[in-house]
Amino acid sequence: MKHSAIFDNSLLSNNPVRTVSGQFRLKSLARGIMIRWVFKAAPILAAVQLLTAVSAFGADALSLDPAPPFAICRNQRYALCAAASCFVYNQVAYCKCDVLRGDSISLQLSYSSPMGDRNVCDVNQQGRRNGYMVSTFSLPPDVKKGGPAAVYTCPGTDDAGTGVPAPVAYGQCDGAMCFTSSRGTRFPGFAARLSNREIMCSCPVSTGATPGSSDPLGYQIFGPYHPKAPAGSRCDASACEACSVANPTANGASLKVGAPTGSGSFLTLRLDGSVPDLNECLCTCTTTSNVTTCTVGQDNTP
Repeated sequence: MKHSAIFDNSLLSNNPVRTVSGQFRLKSLARGIMIRWVFKAAPILAAVQLLTAVSAFGADALSLDPAPPFAICRNQRYALCAAASCFVYNQVAYCKCDVLRGDSISLQLSYSSPMGDRNVCDVNQQGRRNGYMVSTFSLPPDVKKGGPAAVYTCPGTDDAGTGVPAPVAYGQCDGAMCFTSSRGTRFPGFAARLSNREIMCSCPVSTGATPGSSDPLGYQIFGPYHPKAPAGSRCDASACEACSVANPTANGASLKVGAPTGSGSFLTLRLDGSVPDLNECLCTCTTTSNVTTCTVGQDNTP
C-alpha cells in the first residue's frame, strides 16, 4: 500500500467510485494547502479554488482551471528548479536550475505597478532582455515511470511508520529570481562549470521553523532512480540522505529543492490536466543520540 505518494493518481482521478477515504485525504490535503497559502510560506501550494470546490461540492467537482492564485506562463523561457541541488551561503540557497522554454505554472505573485497589475508571468517576460528569469514549475520528465529520477517523500507524522518524521530542510524556489550572468560560469558548491542551459537561482531555505514547510505526509524532493535494477534496489539511498541535513542554514550546506507532499501533483494536474505514473520512493528516518538519518524505506512506483 502506498503511504506517501501524493503524486498517486487515485487521489486525482475522475473515477466516480473513488473511496470515502480517498475523498477524505484529498479534502485534508486541500485544507493543508490553504493554510500554507495563508502563511505564504510555501508559495506553490495555494489552492483556494480547490478548497472551495471540495468544501461546497465534494471531491468530484474539482476545477482544473489555473485560476488565482495560480498563473500559467505560456511559451516562455523559465528556470525549472524542481529537481535542483543547492549550495547554502548566508542563509540563502543558491540552486542550479535548468533553463527551459514552454508552459509552466506558479503562484500569481502579483503586484501593482504604474502600468497596472502584474504577475509572475509578466516579471519573467520582462527578464528576457534584462538579464534574469523566474523559477516556475513543470513536471521534470525524468521522474515519469521508467525514467532515471524519482519523487522521494521525506516522511511526516502520518507516514513515518516505525521511524520518525524527517527534519525539514530544502530550498523553496517557486518565484525565485535567477540571473543569466551565471550561465556557463563556476559557482561555489558545484564542482563543474554550469552549462549554457543551467542557471543559478536564489531561493529561501525551508526548515521546521518555516510555517507550512511540511505536512502530515512530510515533504518531497527529487533524486536518482535505477529503473533497470532488481526490484527493491531501484531507489537511491543518496536521495533519502538529503531528508536529514543536520544544519540546513549553515554556510556550505547542501540541499535539494523541495515542497510539502502533494504540491507537485496539484501543479502538474492544473498545468497538464493529468498526472502520469511516476517513479516514487518513500524514505524512512531514525534518530539515535539526537541525530536523525534517513534511508530508503520502500519503492512505491506503480
